[in-house]
Amino acid sequence: MSILENMEGPDELERLSYADVDVLCQDVRDMITDVVFENGGHLASSLGAVELTVSILRNFDPYSDRIVFDVGHQTYPYKILTDRKDRFHSVRSLGGISGFPKRSESPCDHFDVGHSSTSLSAALGYAKARDLLKEDHEVVAIIGDGSIINGMAFEALNHLKEADTKVIFVLNDNDMAISPRIGGAANHFAHLSANPYYRKFKKAIKECCKGIPKGETIEHILGKAKDQIKSLVKPENIFDSLDIDYWGPFDGHSVEEMDLIFSLAKKFDKSVLIHLITQKGRGLEIAEREPSVYHGVPSALSRLKKASKSWSQAVADEIGDLAERDPRVVALTPAMKEGSKLNGFAESFPDRFFDVGIAEEHMVTMAAGMAAGGLKPVAFIYSTFLQRAMDQMALDVCLQNLPVLFAIDRAGMVGEDGETHQGLFDIGWCRMIPNLVVQAPRDLVDLKAMIAEAMNRDGPTAIRYPRGAVVTSLCREGSISVQGLKAEILYPSLGEVTYMGIGKTVNFLAQARDEAIRRLYPSPGLVDLRTIAPLDYETLDPLLLRGGTVVTAEDGYLDGGIGEAIAARAAELNADVSIHRMGVKKAFLPHGTVEDQWDICGMTLEKAVSFCGEKTERKTG
Repeated sequence: MSILENMEGPDELERLSYADVDVLCQDVRDMITDVVFENGGHLASSLGAVELTVSILRNFDPYSDRIVFDVGHQTYPYKILTDRKDRFHSVRSLGGISGFPKRSESPCDHFDVGHSSTSLSAALGYAKARDLLKEDHEVVAIIGDGSIINGMAFEALNHLKEADTKVIFVLNDNDMAISPRIGGAANHFAHLSANPYYRKFKKAIKECCKGIPKGETIEHILGKAKDQIKSLVKPENIFDSLDIDYWGPFDGHSVEEMDLIFSLAKKFDKSVLIHLITQKGRGLEIAEREPSVYHGVPSALSRLKKASKSWSQAVADEIGDLAERDPRVVALTPAMKEGSKLNGFAESFPDRFFDVGIAEEHMVTMAAGMAAGGLKPVAFIYSTFLQRAMDQMALDVCLQNLPVLFAIDRAGMVGEDGETHQGLFDIGWCRMIPNLVVQAPRDLVDLKAMIAEAMNRDGPTAIRYPRGAVVTSLCREGSISVQGLKAEILYPSLGEVTYMGIGKTVNFLAQARDEAIRRLYPSPGLVDLRTIAPLDYETLDPLLLRGGTVVTAEDGYLDGGIGEAIAARAAELNADVSIHRMGVKKAFLPHGTVEDQWDICGMTLEKAVSFCGEKTERKTG
């Protein structure tokens, strides 16, 4: 019987021998692997943080100390070893536990996360709250080497001295973010990891801690360790330059070594940054070999589906084709080369590919500079991460009317990653920005046309597209794509109902139209809006003035959305039309499948078809 199976809570960890700890770590890895290959989720990062998590929980109390993770995709071991072992099989499924830390889920989760580089700031906030309320507990922040290079993390590090409080920062260095880390900071961490000074410093600490005399202070112990190696030339250290005590690097897979360091850090009266070296994917050979591939694993059900080209791949391929013909085309991404399917572009045009790391704000303003300098930049970014660079998008790109193309990936509902990763804000935010053209294609034909037009436009363009397989052709029937910013009337209304959709929802409404016809309702009209901003009122106004019922559908928030804009336009025209809006109400959508999330929002065929039935019954009743 496994050690994990018999564990009742994290307080039992401290009593385990190191031999038992090794067995426990394997138990945890087995559970993570079994569940993630079934449910999908973040595999490699969690496998690499098992020993780190065990040592954290042996030295800190998750119920009284404040343990804050960064991003949170490495927290599966933490969930299992705190109070969610028996629920871990439900991770990322509707009604189950989240794939990220969530305060409402457990008293052991102290901060909701999902985006990178927030942990240091949150931990500083927790520490100051502790000081001002005169409480007595430790505050620990665990951050990865990919996240710590983000500007927000450096803002927190820079403020630490002024904050005058104690925090234990743990740098989990696995030489990776989702992809291998890049930049000067990455080289600096590699330099620290290889420098013999720190290996000797680590040995000195261990020697000085053997048989510690009763009552001897931690300051004296560390002082003796430093005295032993004072003749060594210490390498330049960015943390020392920020007046932060730096310890490391240490073995992030040695619980014994980490136990010693964490016990010292607790007794130390100042903030400290502890540098740990770990291996992403540890304990699973395929994940160790290809950590980027196994960073996120699809569910078993997803793997059974026939592979087809994704929207991400279709966009990357189209930009690659344009780059072949135009040397001014460049691609930028904030550490999402694999997710945005840019490996081929990077190989074909290494001098024109820019992975800036987890630095969305920098990427957008860099793209603005490139455009101002005469290039044609394409900024590939997930909708959820674009939220971090809206100021730069509005003021650095759109205010200057610069020709930057934003390829907004994962727009709309994204599924199991839950609240922090949904792409629901971009419609409302982007459509209010002056000079910005915002579009969403319903199929590959329109995608190609929109990209070609955007690359020839003098100002900025945002093209949003969903996660999943690209639709090759929808409602074409031999026709070619409408040009420019025009809406397209796919089918005229033969009754009183007209459906208006954008992007992915056009397919949804086309299915609703087919079902309405099957039920013998008068054939509803179907309009592909194509352009979110500016809306094509030249096409829409006659439809609104016609009266009847208009049903809009969008995979974004209703507040500030397209349906709201169309309803406002109808009011301006004093049109005798009933507007029904389908979309996301003001709520953070929970994790689950995309189908689950559409159901939660009432985005069902039955509801869409019901508007045809209601109108018919009212007319004949």
